[in-house]
Amino acid sequence: MTDLFGQALLDYQNDNYTDDLYTETNISEEDILPIPYLFRSYSEMPPLEQLALSNVSGKVLDVSCGPGSISLHLQESGIDVMAIDTSGGAIEVCNLRGLKNTKEIDLLQLKDQKFDTILLLMNGTGIFKKLEHTDVYLQHLKSLLNPKGQIIIDSSDLRYMYDSGDEEGSIMVPPDNYYGELKFTVYYKEWASEPFNWLYLDPKTFKDACSVNGLSFEILGEGENFDYLAKLTLI
Repeated sequence: MTDLFGQALLDYQNDNYTDDLYTETNISEEDILPIPYLFRSYSEMPPLEQLALSNVSGKVLDVSCGPGSISLHLQESGIDVMAIDTSGGAIEVCNLRGLKNTKEIDLLQLKDQKFDTILLLMNGTGIFKKLEHTDVYLQHLKSLLNPKGQIIIDSSDLRYMYDSGDEEGSIMVPPDNYYGELKFTVYYKEWASEPFNWLYLDPKTFKDACSVNGLSFEILGEGENFDYLAKLTLI
């Protein structure tokens, strides 16, 4: 089983929901990811997601769309949206739910298309995997933007997870890695994924990366758990 996420979504879509997904990282214990939450309606979305959707305009690309809840809301609102994911199961669920424009593809493989808004939500920086890959992804995202387009993306500052407790502002970080680089394992039923890299970017590091890559960085809103929503535009 290589597509645990997609299988879990398909089971829920096909009324075979018996188990949730669980995640574990190199710095945290096992945590539940309830599958019904991934099928949430607009009214059930957290405030930062609703804020992201209120800032959408023009033709939209929904990256790592999962079961398509965000894309469905946009489509039902009359917005032209394309939903992409590397999970074949997720894209199958999107199609079953009525999404009209979907594609099973890695973001870096998507070319020769232009969008006015690119959405990367539920820790959108995660797909960068490691800090050293950030420039590659930002440059590719730029190539998919229309001249006045925007990237709306969220992430979290994990500094709080490394608080040393000694003095204000001091943190105990891994000696060799950026502290937002995590290694995840996903569990579903009797299966476990191979560990994979997932990146959380603090606002300052993200802003600096955007500046180097010719993008402006603006925080649109902040959540209660050190999470934030940002808008990137071409300089």
